[in-house]
Amino acid sequence: MGIELIILLVVLFIAALAGTLYAFKQEENKMKKYEEAGDTVEDQLRRSHEYESSSLKSNIPLQLVIYGVTITLSLVIFAFYVF
Repeated sequence: MGIELIILLVVLFIAALAGTLYAFKQEENKMKKYEEAGDTVEDQLRRSHEYESSSLKSNIPLQLVIYGVTITLSLVIFAFYVF
């Protein structure tokens, strides 16, 4: 059962990594869109203020869900393995 546990935990790690990269890709796409639309210093400052207030509402919860699910599943699988 040891090798199965390791394989499952590696799969969970890869899923968490994929979720993180997905969130990163979303932000990268926003940046490309802003660059294509033409960017002024005023626009950058306005977006910076908006990002500071909105990132706590969107990015942080997404990361908490990704890692919360991964850690919970890892602990459940580990408990199943131990008992």
